Amino acid sequence: MKKEFTCGLRDGIPIALGYFAVSFSLGITMVSAGISALQGAVMSITNVTSAGEFAGVRVIAAGGTLIEMALTQFIINLRYALMSMSLSQKLDREMPFWQRFVIAFANTDEIFAVAMNHQKSLTLPYMIGLQSLPILGWTAGTFLGAAACGLMPASVSVAMNVMLYGMFIAIVFPVAKKSKPALVVSLLAVFLSCLFRYAPFLQGVSEALSIIICTAAAAALGAVLFPVEDTERAGSEKE
Repeated sequence: MKKEFTCGLRDGIPIALGYFAVSFSLGITMVSAGISALQGAVMSITNVTSAGEFAGVRVIAAGGTLIEMALTQFIINLRYALMSMSLSQKLDREMPFWQRFVIAFANTDEIFAVAMNHQKSLTLPYMIGLQSLPILGWTAGTFLGAAACGLMPASVSVAMNVMLYGMFIAIVFPVAKKSKPALVVSLLAVFLSCLFRYAPFLQGVSEALSIIICTAAAAALGAVLFPVEDTERAGSEKE
């Protein structure tokens, strides 16, 4: 058990370092939205979702409603349900529910990818080890980013916000280069977002609601333009 926990800790180090850098930018963004360092740290340690938190902060800054917040988080984080179902196939069938519940708490994109590539069956000690440092890095980065925001020159704080866009580009660009559907859906989302930003007849729509519409519309158009054939599904299931 101790060996598996140590192995998980080792595998989680690169994730933790990446999370710290990105969440530092998140902390700076939170300050501009009126969220304190302590509030931001509590938000990060109880959510552990990069895109979800960034979008949530934007909804807060825009004065969005609770319904807009709930819909935004539901759409953005819906992928975690699919990831959890996939990850459950690698868990011991005898693993009790409460252990699965603990593992599901921090089943993020990066942790999911590392866990799925793990050669052995996943155990609770390994997953706790894998998730511990990323959770710590994400929370510490948020707190320190928010705390340091007041100590840094305004020009540096503004420049740090570029890390958010760099993170999304780093996630989307490699996939878009290899996948035409991913490229088209990404461009559709950018086009729709620009419409809500610059079209006079759409500028009255709140930023929170525009995020929901752009995400749902781009995904729906992608499903229509690039449907997955039954033969492809069957091939994926066999693999």
